[in-house]
Amino acid sequence: MSQQVKIWDAPTRLFHWTLVLLFAGMWFCAEQGGDWLQYHIYCGVALAALLVFRLIWGVVGSQTARFSNFVRGPRAILRYLKGEMPEREAPGHNPLGGWMVVAMLLALLAQVGTGLFSADVDSYLYDGPLAKHIDGSLAESLTSVHKLLFNGLLGLIALHVTAIILYRVVKKQNLVRPMLTGYKQMAGDKPKLHFAHGALALAALLLSAGGIYFALLR
Repeated sequence: MSQQVKIWDAPTRLFHWTLVLLFAGMWFCAEQGGDWLQYHIYCGVALAALLVFRLIWGVVGSQTARFSNFVRGPRAILRYLKGEMPEREAPGHNPLGGWMVVAMLLALLAQVGTGLFSADVDSYLYDGPLAKHIDGSLAESLTSVHKLLFNGLLGLIALHVTAIILYRVVKKQNLVRPMLTGYKQMAGDKPKLHFAHGALALAALLLSAGGIYFALLR
């Protein structure tokens, strides 16, 4: 019998959709250029704080948000591909999806990291917050890396969206709705999941935002 099961907590869902909005905003501002680059930097700093929050939440957060819960080894991946892993054993990210999350986070960290040290090679009015701490030629080189990494990041996003569509069409599973509502339909026994308190998420967010502020903007 199928039943509604809470899978994703509010902090994880808010992280996901805020990330989507910030990434879209950064992309738009970068494409506009000129004075829009200031807003590109604002979005980048906000994204840096958001990523630090996710790293913290991946350690102390709810069960399905923790890296230890969804980053699996080759044996688990093979079991999943063979269809031998029951859904209740991986109610959140499956083993392949877990590694996609890791890849996306690493790519975003690299993208934001290079952006913080990048130089505005057109006007030098909107350098990254940390560009002043390194040699100008190195900052310009990191700008090239920053632009190159963006193409790779777009490839990962395209792969992510393709997987969502395939799950919807082939496996008849809607992966978007649970990330909106927090609940998904599951057959069989209901998994017992631990969800962290919202106050812990707020503390993690304040810690990450404060750390980014003092590291970049103070």
